[in-house]
Amino acid sequence: MDILGATLRVCVDDLEAAVSFYERLAGADALRFERGGVQVAAVGCFLLMSGPPAELEVLRKVAATIAVTDVDEVHKTLTELGADVLAGPVPTPVGRNLIVRHPDGAVYEYADRRGH
Repeated sequence: MDILGATLRVCVDDLEAAVSFYERLAGADALRFERGGVQVAAVGCFLLMSGPPAELEVLRKVAATIAVTDVDEVHKTLTELGADVLAGPVPTPVGRNLIVRHPDGAVYEYADRRGH
């Protein structure tokens, strides 16, 4: 299982103001998409999210998004290690993801860029 990096998840009230700030901070343009009524902007190592309070409440419970080469491999490894799969694997705009609760209680999203 290869971990490629992590993305910090940031819930914001004003996505446009946040995008402007984080684009300047990261020196990169935002990649924008919508998922489940939540507006999302990926800027460098930051994943900015804005939307309905009930949706954001769920998203705030996920500590970080971890980029991996293959979500299926991660699913197998984490299941063997005793982690609880909360959602997925499911397709995303750029690949697939999986939400998992580790045995210590921490919740993470694992995402790959494979087009399955």
